[in-house]
Amino acid sequence: MYTIDLVLRHVPMPVSIERKESAAATAAYQQIQQAMASGTPTVLELTCDRQVGKKLTVLTSEIVAVQMADKDAPSSVTSRGGFFAQLVQQTSN
Repeated sequence: MYTIDLVLRHVPMPVSIERKESAAATAAYQQIQQAMASGTPTVLELTCDRQVGKKLTVLTSEIVAVQMADKDAPSSVTSRGGFFAQLVQQTSN
């Protein structure tokens, strides 16, 4: 299972979706990344493979960061807390 975390402007904790397969997670990550890079605010609707029926709709101009991580990987390899802590440190400087 792969987790895709979105950090939104003025929201203290990331929101996330999950994908079962690497290819699907990579496609969702790239879709979000391209929407951020376009510079044109659009509405992006995402769904979650783990929680059927979970939908997430965001305005792309409010996305500050996106991260993709393998939930099955050892915890020493991926650190969600470190990602968030590093982002907070960068935005406070």
